[in-house]
Amino acid sequence: MDGTRLVDPAAYAAHGYPYEEWAKLRRTSPVERFEPDGWPAFWAITGHKEIVEISRQPDLYLNGPGMTYVRNTMERDGNPPQMKTIINMDPPEHRKHRKIASPFFTPRALSQLDGLVAQTARDLVDGLGSEGECDFINAIAAQHPLKVLASILGIPEEQEPLVLRLTNELFGSDDPELARGGDHEEAIRSLFVDFHSYFSQVIEDRRAHPTDDFASVIANATIDDQPMGPLETMGYCLITFTAGHETTRGAIGGGFMALIENPAERQRWAEDLSISARAIDEIVRYVTPVTHMVRTASEDTTLGGKRIRAGERLVLFYASANRDESVFESPDALQLDRYPNPHLAFGIGEHFCLGANLARKTSGAIFRELVSRLEHVEIVGPVERMASILVPGLKHLPIRYRLGPPRLSVQGLADFSRRTAA
Repeated sequence: MDGTRLVDPAAYAAHGYPYEEWAKLRRTSPVERFEPDGWPAFWAITGHKEIVEISRQPDLYLNGPGMTYVRNTMERDGNPPQMKTIINMDPPEHRKHRKIASPFFTPRALSQLDGLVAQTARDLVDGLGSEGECDFINAIAAQHPLKVLASILGIPEEQEPLVLRLTNELFGSDDPELARGGDHEEAIRSLFVDFHSYFSQVIEDRRAHPTDDFASVIANATIDDQPMGPLETMGYCLITFTAGHETTRGAIGGGFMALIENPAERQRWAEDLSISARAIDEIVRYVTPVTHMVRTASEDTTLGGKRIRAGERLVLFYASANRDESVFESPDALQLDRYPNPHLAFGIGEHFCLGANLARKTSGAIFRELVSRLEHVEIVGPVERMASILVPGLKHLPIRYRLGPPRLSVQGLADFSRRTAA
């Protein structure tokens, strides 16, 4: 194994996640160094235990030097303009900036969105009609988190397609169908300029006319009694929308395909919506929308019996850890009532996903609406995956479906979401 299969976006698009390679590494060497041609050398971390160990030592394993794995050309030619995000920060800077958003994303604070999230799910599913065919990713998986996040950031409905296109171009920068044309590095730079131009208008408006949305929280945030810097402010907008959207889209799209392929589990959920909290966590484990994050050793150390040198990269493959046989019984099976479920799809430790509660709420609403109404569903065309190492989720999932009438009112769905906190 030369490591290319683990990091090549085209391989993810063509073959999906490298589960066989990860399983072999977990058995033989969960901490293994690779030097693939055209890519920087890296340590592949595939075991659950090792990823947890790294994640709980943020001073030893840093985010700042780079949170994702990129080609040598990107490093040689210079990275695109950076909108500094909390994912790129290390302590104590990270903790100060995380406190800005933490109160907004608590389960209690997010409960005010229950009605919006339930109504959005109902409208999207009703919009499909009682039966027919559609591309589930474009019709549902991309639209539901788009509308929820647009509401949180105060993005007008007519501008949603623009921001969705920019998000697709960012995360699909290695995908021929989704990428912005032209030179790859220049396309990324121009894309960041477009994001900056758009969100600058949002920030300017919320400073002049603050509301109770999250965009106002970001626009008027302070660090050490001083206004948050422009790069950090822009980074908060960027990461909230793009990462929040893309990961939830991946969970909904991949999760729905898993439900199609596991009709008995789908029926179990339809008959007992009370398992929703566990079902959502199991789908997130099973799909793991974010395959990896990168850490950089701040000093020489030892991990898994291997000597790690200061400055070396470690690629934490969460999708591998979530199939670790030493942690999960029958890890390749979808078990919607799985408990306990110590998955790492939202990370762990210092950088545990700030939007985990919102992701669970958004996914839960659309899945409850779907599983409670589906009478028939089947895949009717080629399933296509995005060419990406970071979020290689489904980009096309053609289905034929038949839907029954709603079983619960929108208010009932909202109340259910509040009770289950999913």
